[in-house]
Parts: sequence; structure tokens; C-alpha cells
Amino acid sequence: MSALLDIDQLMDKLEAGLRRLLKERNIESPVLVGIRTGGVWVADILGKRLGIEEPFGELDISFYRDDFSRIGLNPKVTPSSLPFDTEGRDIILVDDVIMSGRTIRAAMNELFDYGRPASIILASLIDLGARELPIQPDVSGQALELAAQQRVKLRGPDPLRIELQETAQ
Repeated sequence: MSALLDIDQLMDKLEAGLRRLLKERNIESPVLVGIRTGGVWVADILGKRLGIEEPFGELDISFYRDDFSRIGLNPKVTPSSLPFDTEGRDIILVDDVIMSGRTIRAAMNELFDYGRPASIILASLIDLGARELPIQPDVSGQALELAAQQRVKLRGPDPLRIELQETAQ
């Protein structure tokens, strides 16, 4: 059994929060970087909504994971792609779901290997709040508390939809 969450409503809230934050920080030409796979789909939509003409970047953080030595390499690893210089840029780092903070830590480690950004804004469609590291999104579409048997799954990219799934116990 799964219930759909309103993706348009979440994207509206994420877009509005980013517009407000960019204005507050006086950031005029940010670049978007999505974390594969769901963050890339969300970054694509956000780029269009925010009118960012520069192509967005894509990170595959597989080699930067802190559990890499335990779980090994995902067979679907693809190279990251940053079609711009990160040095001195204001970056909007986008992920679909933030939970422990470990994926974001890995993504920031990879970004800094490309150069030192002026700033990083973290945008997440869903914030599950179960942190293991002190990393918080600057903007999120929605905070959710899940029961032990629930999980969130983003499906896409066209149409993009988000499901709240019940798993068998």
C-alpha cells in the first residue's frame, strides 16, 4: 500500500523558500547541483522554476560514502558531472530526501574536491529528521515523521511523484 504526497505542493514550498533565501542572502546567480538520482530530478524542475539558465550539475556520491568499504560499489555508479567551475560559486545542493545527513556530508566532500564554493544552500524535498550528523536543510518541501514500517520513495522523472510506502513487518 502506498499513498501519494502532493509533489506540486512540495515543489511550490521548496521554490518559495529558495527564492526568499536567495533574496535574503543577495545571491543573484546560483548554480544547482543534484544528488543522484532523486536530487537530480528535483534540481531539473527547480532550475526551470527559478529561471536558472546555466545547466545543473549531477553528483554520484558512491565513492564518497562513509560505508563504501562495508557495502562496496553500487553497480550503477556513473561519473559526476559539474558543467561549471565551483570555485567561488553559490551552490544550491539538492536532494530528494534528507535523513541521517551522511549523503549530504559525502556530497559536500565531493564538491570541495572540485573547488571551494562561496556558499552552499541545502534544499531537500522531504526532511525525515533522523540525523546522525549535524546537517540541516536550509529549505525543505516538508518535514515528515515516519513510522518504523514506512518509507518515502521518489519516482520519476516524468512524471515526478513521491510515495509514502508501508513495508511488510
